[in-house]
Amino acid sequence: MAKHWSAPLLVNVLLGIPGVVPFWLLWYLAANWPLAELGWTVREPTENDGMALWLVIVVPVVTLYGLIWWLANLPLRRRTALAPRTYWLLSLAAPFVPTAALVLNS
Repeated sequence: MAKHWSAPLLVNVLLGIPGVVPFWLLWYLAANWPLAELGWTVREPTENDGMALWLVIVVPVVTLYGLIWWLANLPLRRRTALAPRTYWLLSLAAPFVPTAALVLNS
């Protein structure tokens, strides 16, 4: 039984490796539509296919990743001694580590 914070941290960092794809898709979608409309980002000049195609790609990928993340974290939460708020904060932040490493390294 995992009674320490290291098992959930390791699992969630490892889940962050394939999580790079849905995180990037969400950023691309946000940067090219709502954030570009607000003037906070610049729209990709070749992105003229509209949003429907992206939603057909983004929704299933993000949903599948979220489901895998949730199913991996439910049993871990029951077996850890961390407070629920601490556990879920750690579990939400840890998958962003691989994406942050890629962004900072580029």
